[in-house]
Amino acid sequence: MNKKKILNDPVYGFITVPSELLFDIIDHPYFQRLRRIKQLGLTEMVYPGALHTRFHHALGAMHLMNLALNTLRGKNNEISDAEFEASLIAILLHDVGHGPFSHALETAIFQEVHHEHLSLHIMHLLNEEFGGRLSLAIQIFTDTYERRFFHQLVSSQLDVDRLDYLNRDSFYTGVYEGKIGADRLIKMLDVANDKLVVEEKAIYSIENFLVSRRLMYWQVYLHKTVISAEHMVLRTVQRARELIQQGIDVPASPCLKFFLSSNLTMEDFQRDNSILERFVSLDDHDVWSGIKEWAMHPDPVISYLSKSILNRKLFKVYISSKPIDEEMMLGISELVQERFQVHPDEVKYLMISGRISNSAYMAEGQSIDVLTKTGYVVNVANASDLPNIQALSNKVEKYFVCYPKEVATL
Repeated sequence: MNKKKILNDPVYGFITVPSELLFDIIDHPYFQRLRRIKQLGLTEMVYPGALHTRFHHALGAMHLMNLALNTLRGKNNEISDAEFEASLIAILLHDVGHGPFSHALETAIFQEVHHEHLSLHIMHLLNEEFGGRLSLAIQIFTDTYERRFFHQLVSSQLDVDRLDYLNRDSFYTGVYEGKIGADRLIKMLDVANDKLVVEEKAIYSIENFLVSRRLMYWQVYLHKTVISAEHMVLRTVQRARELIQQGIDVPASPCLKFFLSSNLTMEDFQRDNSILERFVSLDDHDVWSGIKEWAMHPDPVISYLSKSILNRKLFKVYISSKPIDEEMMLGISELVQERFQVHPDEVKYLMISGRISNSAYMAEGQSIDVLTKTGYVVNVANASDLPNIQALSNKVEKYFVCYPKEVATL
C-alpha cells in the first residue's frame, strides 16, 4: 500500500504525508476521531462557515512544520531525519487529547483533566503500539529534548500551531483581518544559540501576526455571541452532570453518561486504560444528541437551555471593561428567579458571568526573538521601532454577564 499520500487542503493546496509512520498515525482511530471535533466549538453560531475540525488543523500544522524544518535545513541547521519526523509527529498529535467542542467543554466533561495531559497520555500509548518510534516526538512535545528549538516550533509565541489556526480560522470564518503571512514568517525562521529566532527583516511581518492574533480574539474567539453560546452549552452539560449525580435519569450516549457520572482525574486515566477507550469514542455528536434529548427532559432548566441552543435563542451578553456592578448582578438574579421560578442555587445556569482576557504577545518567558543583522538576539519588543508591539504586550481584560433575553425585556 502506498502510504506517502498527497492531500488537498483548502488553505494551502496540496500537502504531503511524508512518511509511512505519519500515515499510520493519521490512520489510527485516536487521530481519526478529530474529524468529529470542531476546531472552534460553537463559533458557527456567528460565522456559519466555521465548520472545520481539529483534524484539518492538525494536518495543516504538520504541513507548516514540514516547511519550517526545510527552511531551517536550508540555512545550514543540522536536522536529522529522525528529528525531522519526530517534530512532525509532535505537532500532528499536539491536540489529539481534545474532547467534544474543543475548549468550550473542557471543564464540563472533566473537572481536573486538561487536553494537553490527555494528548501526552495518548502519545505514550501510541508509542507502545508503534514499538517506541514516538519516543523522540514525546521528548520534543514535553520540552525535554536537548535541542530546544524543536519544542519552540510546537509550542511558543510563534509556533506552527498558531500560524495554522490563525490562517485556517480566518479562512473559514471569512474574517480576513486575521490572515497572516505564514509563508514569509516561516522563510524568515532560523536558529541561534539553540533558540528559534526570526531574521530582523521580518519584524513587520511579526507585527502583522500579533495584530491579526489580537483581532481574531476579539472578532472570533471572544465574540460576545460566541461567549454566550459556548457558556450556554457548558452550563447545559454541567446541569446534566448535576442531575445524573443526583440519581435523576438523563439520557445520553454510554460514553458521555460515563464521564458525567464520574469525577475523574488524570491518575484514573493512567490507572485504567478502559477510561481512555471510552474517551476516544467521545466527540461532538455525543453532546449534540444529548442536547436534542435533553430538550424534552422534565427538568425545566436543562430543557430550556437545550431548546434555546438548538433554536439559537442565545442569551443576551453585557460586556464591561470594569467588574460588573453587584447591584446589577443581584437585579438580574432576582429577575431570573421570578421569570423562571427556579431555586437560588439554580440561577447560575441561567445567569452566567465571568472574565475574558486578550494577550496578543506575552514577552515574559516565551519571547519572540529577533536575530539582528549584526548577529545579536533581542526580544522583538525591543528590536522594533513600532509602538504597536509594545502595546500588544499589554493584557486586556473585560467582564461579562449573560442572561435570557426574556429577562432583558421585563
